[in-house]
Amino acid sequence: MKEVNKMELKFRALSQNESFARASVAGFCMSLNPTMDELTDIKTAVSEAVTNCIVHAYPTSQKGDIIITTTIYDGKVKIEIRDFGIGIKDIEQAKKPFFTTAKSNDRSGMGFTVMESFMDSLTVKNLDKGIVVTLTKSINSCEENLLQLG
Repeated sequence: MKEVNKMELKFRALSQNESFARASVAGFCMSLNPTMDELTDIKTAVSEAVTNCIVHAYPTSQKGDIIITTTIYDGKVKIEIRDFGIGIKDIEQAKKPFFTTAKSNDRSGMGFTVMESFMDSLTVKNLDKGIVVTLTKSINSCEENLLQLG
């Protein structure tokens, strides 16, 4: 895996920052010349991951940070979204459709399912403090552009 470009973004886990995170990652990925569908997939998955951090990682009013590291390599993008919150007790259960720990009824429990459906791969890992969600996606239009140039 040859790294071509990388960026890191740190912000508070506040709902008003979700659109900022989504737009920042999408803008960074533009160098791969993604299709609108590929870009929408990335934006949707990032939005879900960041929203999960905002809602679940910091359940008290004391909000912590979220760090997004985005790496571009070989026509692919890897996005790591990390929080420093309470972690996930049972990751496999949390990844099941409709499972949620949110107390309110406005959560569908589909966050990980949505992320997985829009990206090539999804991994979730508990850390000493918080979790990291890793999303990867091949940008097919990038490969098509390389073929046309070759």
